[in-house]
Amino acid sequence: MKFFVDTADVKEIQELAATGLLDGVTTNPSLVAKSGRPFLEVIKEICGIVDGPVSAEVTATDHKTMLLEGHKLAGLAKNVCVKVPLTMDGLKTCKVLSSEGIQVNVTLCFSAAQALLAAKAGATFISPFVGRLDDIGQDGMELIADIIQIYSAYPALKTEVLVASVRHPIHVVAAAKMGADVATLPPAVLKQMFNHPLTDKGLAAFLADWAKTGQSVL
Repeated sequence: MKFFVDTADVKEIQELAATGLLDGVTTNPSLVAKSGRPFLEVIKEICGIVDGPVSAEVTATDHKTMLLEGHKLAGLAKNVCVKVPLTMDGLKTCKVLSSEGIQVNVTLCFSAAQALLAAKAGATFISPFVGRLDDIGQDGMELIADIIQIYSAYPALKTEVLVASVRHPIHVVAAAKMGADVATLPPAVLKQMFNHPLTDKGLAAFLADWAKTGQSVL
């Protein structure tokens, strides 16, 4: 499973990229707005930090303008993945961009039917929002299972399942068990995955015992 980080905070991305465990980045207009910096400048800087896909979202809602924005974003760096909403105009744009060899992330997916359409439109990634479904009393992970089952039945569909709106490590583990291709995580959730109280307790015990020996490795 690939790990993307869902943020436009350059410092957070640099810190996580240094672990060697980061495969890409997803952003959206809300995250870029929080940075307080020019959109195109932020995307270009992020693309210089990570080698993997960096999702940059169009802000238009009509096909013609989406396409213009998509080409502008794709021209910023070779690893830009143009992000479009799961609307009819968004999928029309996806079809054109993907046919030109441009990576496309179709976002705001909330049903398996939508995911099937995105795959037929040539999406590189489909982004189902599990946390937002959980928020309204639906099982977000059930959607992931449905999409994986459908895609698996049709090997010609190459779209990767990118689990989005992840709220905690349990979402990540459940998605990994189902065989999802990617999870995009807020920095805080990715950092939570490193932690376990028994790891902390065990390390403290090892260090205490080592200190008693008075030895040094260096």
